[in-house]
Amino acid sequence: MSKNSVDKPNILFFFSDQQRWDTLGCYGQEMNTTPNLDRMAAEGVRFEHAFSPQPACGPARACLQTGKYASELGCFRNEIELPQNEKTIANWISEAGYEVGYIGKWHLACTTSNEEFLLPPVPREPRTPLQKEPVPPEKRGGYDYWLASDAIEWTSHSYDGHVFDANMQQVEFKGYRADCVTDFALDYLRSRDGQKPFFLFLSQLEPHQEVDTNIYECPLGLEKRFENYPVPGDLADTDAYWQENYARYLAACNNLDTNIGRVMDELEKLGLAENTLIIYTSDHSCHFQTRNHKDKFSCHEASIRIPMIIYGPGFKGGKVISKLVSLLDLPPTLLSVAGLNKSDEMGGRPLQDLVDGTGADWPEEVLIQIGDTQVGRAIRTNKWKYSVSAPDKDGRVVGVSDSYVEEFLYDLETDPHELNNLVRDPALAEVRRELAATLKRRMVEAGEKEPAIEPLLQ
Repeated sequence: MSKNSVDKPNILFFFSDQQRWDTLGCYGQEMNTTPNLDRMAAEGVRFEHAFSPQPACGPARACLQTGKYASELGCFRNEIELPQNEKTIANWISEAGYEVGYIGKWHLACTTSNEEFLLPPVPREPRTPLQKEPVPPEKRGGYDYWLASDAIEWTSHSYDGHVFDANMQQVEFKGYRADCVTDFALDYLRSRDGQKPFFLFLSQLEPHQEVDTNIYECPLGLEKRFENYPVPGDLADTDAYWQENYARYLAACNNLDTNIGRVMDELEKLGLAENTLIIYTSDHSCHFQTRNHKDKFSCHEASIRIPMIIYGPGFKGGKVISKLVSLLDLPPTLLSVAGLNKSDEMGGRPLQDLVDGTGADWPEEVLIQIGDTQVGRAIRTNKWKYSVSAPDKDGRVVGVSDSYVEEFLYDLETDPHELNNLVRDPALAEVRRELAATLKRRMVEAGEKEPAIEPLLQ
């Protein structure tokens, strides 16, 4: 512990699920979806280019809780539990003198066998009953205060349901789920004794669709405010099911914004606002089945690009950071807030380096690992998106490969919506060779073996 815990700021981490970056006004959304987050961005720090290191719910969460890549953890797809021997951000921050709490969706306590995972689930039943049962203490990642479900999508619908408390007792709620999860957080804030600073991780399921209906649900009637939305460029001229869901999706994002506003108001009432750092981000984005048969699991911006806003001590001034950042940069950021040095095992860097201008050697690319629909790897630079996959591997069964084949190359400067795949363009052969070398280097740095990468055959 490098300084007295009384002097350390509280930390509130507000986490959404499957939220596109462009649902926020401060990222260009024309509808009035996020006035509270826009105000946070105007007064805090907004990261223009933030990305998920693994566009899937469970793997992204595993990365965020540990600061390690999914390949290092073995969490290459959903329904693989976080190894219990991993030191988490809750463990670190608790050691720094904080009380640590978790509310909402966990998604890191259950492992489904490959055989089970390959079978379609029974309607409205999870692949394993453990997803509907309370998470035992040893599988909570070091969090002490606990009010959560491993898979809250299986213990609730958008309205009504339950979570479990630290004693593994069922706690019912009535109302729109995101509102009720926020109510739990407000109750926590009001009930604290204030002897220690707090780190509260508030994990929402919204705006993720319902798992049994595949419908995006919002508070009843709220979608009417957003029916005249502008169509995102990557979704235009596609026939996926986004048309029937997008207004509800935006409305669910608007509801999350209302709830972050409720949290901020409560912090103000409790006299905690000035000394509380608020982080808002998501696990991955959403392409509404326009790139594959799922809503994510691809290299595209609409799978990997996420909102990221930080507001509070050390993160003020209305700054916009244009450097490429990852969810993996948040664990060392949190450690720094708590007065700790970055762990050598963490793959990212503290975002304070970019805010205070000391990050001159910040990486020029981010590494993306892709599972479920493929065994894939990608890098995203300011100009290029370069992705490879292992055609002989099933991403639901294995997470790594010794060899890959080039799959996508996009020029993001001229083609921001990734509509023109240049991976076969002979004029860009040297570009692909350079990007392949960079990708291999980043994979090795992430603990993987250097693979072979072959061109995509004509």
